[in-house]
This record gives sequence, C-alpha cells and structure tokens, in this order.
Amino acid sequence: MADALTLHQDPRSGNCYKIALTAALLGLPLAIRDYDITKGETRTPEFLATVNANGRIPVLQIGSDADAIFLPESNAACWYLAQGSALIPQDRFGQADCLRWMFFEQYNHEPNVATLRFWLSILGEAQLSDEQRAAIPGKRAAGAAALALMDKHLETHAFFCGDAPSLADIALFAYTHVADEGGFALSDYPAVGAWIARIRALPGFVPMD
Repeated sequence: MADALTLHQDPRSGNCYKIALTAALLGLPLAIRDYDITKGETRTPEFLATVNANGRIPVLQIGSDADAIFLPESNAACWYLAQGSALIPQDRFGQADCLRWMFFEQYNHEPNVATLRFWLSILGEAQLSDEQRAAIPGKRAAGAAALALMDKHLETHAFFCGDAPSLADIALFAYTHVADEGGFALSDYPAVGAWIARIRALPGFVPMD
C-alpha cells in the first residue's frame, strides 16, 4: 500500500484502536493525529471542513494533506486496510460471516459495552445526565447479552470466523478487552477471556494507548 496513511483519533477510543491494530497486524505504517473528543476538538470548523463533516473520529486519511481522501467509520477503514490480506476471508460465505460479526459489534456490542465504558470510565458518572443514568441498566443488560453470545460462540471456535483471526476479531476485541472499565466482569465469560489472550499473542499485536 503506497499511499501515506494517517489516523485521526482519540487514543482512548476503541473504534480508533481497531484501525491502529489492523495496521499493526498487517505491518502498515500509520501516522497519528490525536484529538480530545471531550474538549470538542472534532467539532471545530476546521475539522468539519477538512476531515469529517460528521464531526466524529476515527477517520483514516489516505494520502498526504495536499491530495488526501478521508474515510470515516472504523470498520470501513479496517476493511480498506485489510483488502487482499488474510484478515478478510477469501470465500464468499466467510466474507459475509466476517461482516455479520462486524455489524453485530456496531449494533449490539459497541452501543452498550463501549458506551458504558465512555460514560463511567472517561466522563465519570457525576457528569452524566439524568437520561444517561436512567439508561445504564438497559445498556448493562444488553452488553451482558452480547458478551454471553460471544462467549457461547467462542466455546467451540478459536476465532469468530473459524481457526484464523479476521477483522471480526479485531472489531470485537477493541471494546471487549476493556469491558471491565464499563462495569462488565470479564471473568464471567471464560471463553472470551481465552480468546482475548489469543488476540494478544498475535504477531504484530499492539496494545491500546
């Protein structure tokens, strides 16, 4: 991949970490530009005009500043980086199954597991609105259900799409391995715990900042 790659990120974000981990496992050099989302640094006029009009990170910048193109959304950026690699299954069903788990991560897992981590560990409960506090029990139940489903699957699978890691594993690892920061007890999910150890043992693995 000849184009220069830059990740616009907040280092505390699991969605940003997905892209950094994908690049690391593939041996792709990745420049980093950090922002603090709690200070509104992705909502400035300059960011909205030049990086992402949606005011969110991560964004993968492809190319130098003069001729760059920008790709928001973590799983889309991971897919871009991994095209042609072993992280995307080669057969038609395998690719669809990989996408299935990546959609599960964004719809069932991330809105609950990641949101509680952000609310409780990054913002702090004292900073939450009454509406956010009222939503905590529902998000905790939904997050626990997602983790339980993952644990059941991993009882009979080394990785989510078979015997080798894929982007599905990267997408789900990012917020799962820090789920305890949102109040989830990972010890309740032993198959998930064993899978986390397998991901950490992959050649090229890098931890979240």
